[in-house]
Amino acid sequence: MAGIAAVPLALSVAGTAQAGGHRHRTLYIAGDSTAAQKYANAAPETGWGMALPFFLREGMPVANHAVNGRSSKSFVDEGRLEVILSAIRPGDFLLIQFGHNDQKAEDPTRYTEPWTTYQDHLRMYVEGARARGARPVLATSVERRKFDAGGKAVTTHGEYPAAMRALAAEERVALLDIQALSLALWQELGVEETKKYFNWTATEQDNTHFNPPGAIAVARLVARELLRARVLGPRDVRRLDEPIPESWITWPETAA
Repeated sequence: MAGIAAVPLALSVAGTAQAGGHRHRTLYIAGDSTAAQKYANAAPETGWGMALPFFLREGMPVANHAVNGRSSKSFVDEGRLEVILSAIRPGDFLLIQFGHNDQKAEDPTRYTEPWTTYQDHLRMYVEGARARGARPVLATSVERRKFDAGGKAVTTHGEYPAAMRALAAEERVALLDIQALSLALWQELGVEETKKYFNWTATEQDNTHFNPPGAIAVARLVARELLRARVLGPRDVRRLDEPIPESWITWPETAA
C-alpha cells in the first residue's frame, strides 16, 4: 500500500506554490484509468488528467489520484479516498469520475448498482470533501468508442450517468456531463476519425483509453465544463480554444 501514499506526479511537478503566504487551491482527481497518470511502459496510452493542467492557470496544482481499474467502491476500500481526504484543504476541489469499472458485475470487489451502492459510494466522496471545506465536483464517465452499424455513436455506461446526474441534483453538487459531451464529440468525429483519439496501435485496438490527442480533447471538455459550471472562473482556465501540441504529453519512468 506504499504507493497509495505517494505524492501524485502531477502535484509533485506543479508544486504547492506559495505567493505572499497564500496557498494555491489544488484540484484533486479521484477516478479510473481514463483519467490516470500513465508511465513510459504504457505509452502512448494517456489519461485525460495528464492533459488537464494545460488548460488551467499556472499555479493551480492538479493532484491526480486516479488509478487504473478502480471503481467508486474499490477506490474507497483500498484507502485511496482517505489519502485524498487527509491531504485536501478548505478551498480545494475534488473531481470525481467513476463508472467504467462499477459496471463489472462479475467482480464483487468493484461492482456497484447504479441507483443504490454507486450513489452511496459517491456520497462518501461528496460528504468527505465538504466536511473538509473542499468543493466536490461530479463528472459522468467519458464514453468509450462504440458505433452501431449505421455509424451512430452509442452509449456504453448504462444507467450510471443518469444515477450520477440525479445524485448531483439531489446533493446540489456541480456536475460535468462528460459522458454526453464526449458522446457528441465521437459522433462528430465519426467511426474512422475517432481511432486517432483512442489507444489504437499496431498491436492494440483499445476503444476505452486515449492517446495524446484523445486525452487533450477530453481534458478540454473537462476544463470547459469547470468554467460553465462556475467551479472555476475565467481567470482559472486558459487555452480553451487553442491547439495543444501532442509533444507536451510525457510519460515518466515508473518509480523504482
